[in-house]
Amino acid sequence: MRQKTEKELAFLHDLYIATDWGERFAELVDKHVELPKEGRALYVEAGTGGHALALQERAGRKLTVICSDQNKECLELARAKAVALHEPTEFQHEDAGALSFTDDQYDLVLGNASLTLIGDLRGNLRELVRVAKRGGTVAWWLPTFSSFGEFFSIYWEALMSAGLDDHGVDVENMITALPTISDIEKWSAEAGLKGIASWTSIEEFDYESGEQFFKSPLITDFLLPNWLEPLPEASRDKVIAELAGIIDEEQHSGEFALTLKATLVLGKKSRVQ
Repeated sequence: MRQKTEKELAFLHDLYIATDWGERFAELVDKHVELPKEGRALYVEAGTGGHALALQERAGRKLTVICSDQNKECLELARAKAVALHEPTEFQHEDAGALSFTDDQYDLVLGNASLTLIGDLRGNLRELVRVAKRGGTVAWWLPTFSSFGEFFSIYWEALMSAGLDDHGVDVENMITALPTISDIEKWSAEAGLKGIASWTSIEEFDYESGEQFFKSPLITDFLLPNWLEPLPEASRDKVIAELAGIIDEEQHSGEFALTLKATLVLGKKSRVQ
């Protein structure tokens, strides 16, 4: 598979990720996160800005909203939207694991970890808490344990069919690496949050065939590269072909569904870092 450029990924994110995957998490945020009437808010990994701009419109001009993302091309699309909507929302390039902001700045910090690599989660959370004011709200969201179970089940089968049985342990590691709700609540407390609450929504993405599954930008360009990363590059196309065949075999019993456990965690910063 050819690796997409940042510009290509930004357009795919805007067209397919923000409008489907992102909306599943945005609904949780909109339902459970109370926006400050004034002050400063930070939205980390805001993508192409659609959700952040909707929050800005809802909050009004007394709340200053700063957004960051690691993809500079996403930020260009977000800035163009802000200009078109006459919103004052600011966008800047940041590494989610090493934010350039000073400590204790924001009344509200929102962290989109829905596509963050699992190994980066705790470090990124510490950064979200660090830049929040004492007593400020920190909310972050991500997939949790038992997400993508249907895929991991057939992934194992595809590896055996492709003669890559020794990589079965990698699939097991992916399954167990997804944090439980208890894990992320514990991490939040360790990072310095109190009054922690969480909500989970079970979401499904349906595919009619293996071809449709592998034509989905969500799968091919955003999720699959992480899932295939442990495999030898020369074997990946063979594994994809095996996966597509297994999905097509399963169509006799209906659509192939990919299940996501979308989880939002919220708390108040209890101490100055």
